[in-house]
Amino acid sequence: MSDNNKDQKLKRGLTNRHIQLIALGGAIGTGLFLGIGKAAVLAGPSVLLGYAIAGIIAFFIMRQLGEMVVEEPVSGSFSYFANKYWGGFAGYASGWNYWVLYILVSMAELTAIGVYVQFWWPDVPLWASSLFFFFVVNALNLSSVKVYGETEFWFSIIKVVAIIAMIIFGAYLLLSGTGGETATVANLYNDGGFFPKGWLSITEDGNYEGLLAALVMIMFSFGGLELVGITAAEAENPEKNIPRATNQVLIRILIFYVGALFILFSLMPWRNITADTSPFVEVFNSLNSFQFTLFNKTFYFTTIIANILNLIVLTAALSVYNSSVYSNSRMLYGLAEQGNAPKFLNKLNKNHAPIAAILVSAALVAICIVVNKLIPDKALEILMSLVVSSLIINWIMISWTHLYFKKSKIKEKKSTKFPSLFYPFSNVICLLFLLAVLIMMWFTGLKISVELIPIWLVLLYISYLIVNARKKNKVA
Repeated sequence: MSDNNKDQKLKRGLTNRHIQLIALGGAIGTGLFLGIGKAAVLAGPSVLLGYAIAGIIAFFIMRQLGEMVVEEPVSGSFSYFANKYWGGFAGYASGWNYWVLYILVSMAELTAIGVYVQFWWPDVPLWASSLFFFFVVNALNLSSVKVYGETEFWFSIIKVVAIIAMIIFGAYLLLSGTGGETATVANLYNDGGFFPKGWLSITEDGNYEGLLAALVMIMFSFGGLELVGITAAEAENPEKNIPRATNQVLIRILIFYVGALFILFSLMPWRNITADTSPFVEVFNSLNSFQFTLFNKTFYFTTIIANILNLIVLTAALSVYNSSVYSNSRMLYGLAEQGNAPKFLNKLNKNHAPIAAILVSAALVAICIVVNKLIPDKALEILMSLVVSSLIINWIMISWTHLYFKKSKIKEKKSTKFPSLFYPFSNVICLLFLLAVLIMMWFTGLKISVELIPIWLVLLYISYLIVNARKKNKVA
């Protein structure tokens, strides 16, 4: 690495609008458009309350992370804080766990992108479209951080505008009476009440259902909000922009998730929702009477909306993959800065982008292309099941690290610029909630994901000992 590179630092090029849409885009992914169906089947209308509860928990964790990154806006985010305030292994495990998490998310999103492309061009192989967008998105991230921020801003804008349009159009159908005979707010309570399956119950075949069972799927919809912390080292005026983005994201997330679900459940009886399809698609497919004529040709609303929805979910997947490439490279760069990853990974190019970290991460994600080539039918299912364990570890470590951070500041008798809410009560609530999610995962078909957590932590600890031993040998 050249001497010039040693003097380089990540460049602050992300404005408030970039940071807000990056966080919003990270949380509003394919889970909102396609994943709601499974949660709705498990809980019925009470899933609205589930999203509100999960949103508040996610907000508490964001505020805990926000307090730390505003105080010290450095690369590495929560890995840096875990390393500094908790211990060497905590920082090492936190950083590498997050990196692996978003390698897996990148693979899953690339696979999803291939599936969405096949909606229009079914003859295009899954691996071919994945490979094309793999090169495009990584090339964008090798440009300046401003290019990444601008790209993610517009990806997120498309998703946000789509959700707002759906809410407005759905409200029009509901209030005007043109949504059909079954469209009524009474759908929220007229079939078994607001809690038709209770908080938790067991079906005849031994499966769990109810709001607590649905919370397992709901909570994962909010993965990606921690991107606010990752942007700290490249945010313009982080003391002002990160608090603003953190506070505003909660309100917008709740409006988009809870608002969209309120409209959907009002337009269609909840029993008509299936686990394998998007409620958005189901609702708009029922509007067969909507059509118009243009240039002597009749266009049917269902055909148009199907194409628009596919464009939206394709954009959502591209957005999440774009953010994954960004967050992966910055975490790997931060680990290198801490000494927990090879030093060459903190090399920057002329655009101040961590080129080595981007290319190494891309090389691992490229395995996805091979997976899609060999087992296209099972690729997405396998990759998503591996994501679950890493995601839970990440949230737990952020909240726990914050406890150590606050303890240190209190000992120093130092007040912070952006204090978290209800410390330490909110930390306890978040940790208990995540523990409850783990318990529910054990009983709701995700037992393997829970069992993988201690195995993964042991592997991280063994690698940590090896890395530390090499460090000591170099010093000696």
